[in-house]
Amino acid sequence: MSMFLTLAFLFSAGSLVGWCIEVVFRRFFSSKNPERKWINPGFCTGPYLPLYGSGLCLMYLIAIQEKYLTGMGPAGARLLLFAGMAVCMTGIEYIAGIYSLKVNHVRLWDYTDQWGNIQGVICPKFSLAWAILGAVYYFLIHPYILDALAWLAANLAFSFGIGVFYGVFGVDMAHSTQIVKKLKDFAEENHVVVRYEEVKEHIRQHAEKAMGHARFFHPFQTDLTLAEHLTAIKDRFEKSRESVKAEIRKRTGN
Repeated sequence: MSMFLTLAFLFSAGSLVGWCIEVVFRRFFSSKNPERKWINPGFCTGPYLPLYGSGLCLMYLIAIQEKYLTGMGPAGARLLLFAGMAVCMTGIEYIAGIYSLKVNHVRLWDYTDQWGNIQGVICPKFSLAWAILGAVYYFLIHPYILDALAWLAANLAFSFGIGVFYGVFGVDMAHSTQIVKKLKDFAEENHVVVRYEEVKEHIRQHAEKAMGHARFFHPFQTDLTLAEHLTAIKDRFEKSRESVKAEIRKRTGN
């Protein structure tokens, strides 16, 4: 089977499984969800997280390099693989987070309360979590993925299901991009950095009070517009770097 189809399959599987992992983590373990509500995580509306899909592709590509790590011994080779997975996943997380922060003025996640964080986008705690996840992948998933790929190569009709996934995913990405565009416009107009998860939480609380329930797969749809919600919590957002610089110039007279 071609590498393209292999990575397409891994991205779709990783995006779906990663979404499930995040849903369970936020429901039962996240300190930011003391009410233990079911929360739809991530940037998209549907049940997938592209960050995990990209991560699974990277873990697969790194794991198949083990045959080239000669002279290090099995333990040394595996440690190097796990370290490489952690570094690559942290890199993906940083690039995605910084791009959203600098270009869209939207903070998709916030690690500012974590020790050793860099710009609130990455931190040692979650880099270690990526290394552990890499080890779990290597020992418990990678051997079976190879079997799954062999089955997929023998049953290419299953690739139709992958096509359906990407069709739905593409529509969802277009819809979610429009939401982020509205957040970006608001952020630029008001010189703030919008916290994505804080917006979703505010809308969820409003929906529960107004309608008795919140939408799981359409968290931004309520009786108010997105602009009205953003205006209501404007004071909670970070001031943008440009706004901070303007205040400093005003105070110093420069």
